[in-house]
Amino acid sequence: MPNPKRKHTPHRRDCRRSANSKLKQPTLCKCLNCNSMKISHRICNTCGFYAGKLILNKSTQKVTTPISYKEK
Repeated sequence: MPNPKRKHTPHRRDCRRSANSKLKQPTLCKCLNCNSMKISHRICNTCGFYAGKLILNKSTQKVTTPISYKEK
């Protein structure tokens, strides 16, 4: 099996390794209750709802009635 003629520089090695480790932005979706953007499968930071149910009570904001998925 052939061997490399010269040693690769650390810069060249590191550039090759860093190509797969770039950070990606999380996919955002709209909250069904307050229409703000949130990460999917997470509780909404604005209103505290998840899947149309109140999970966290946000005392600073008035809680509205949840929207069910059937009313889309």
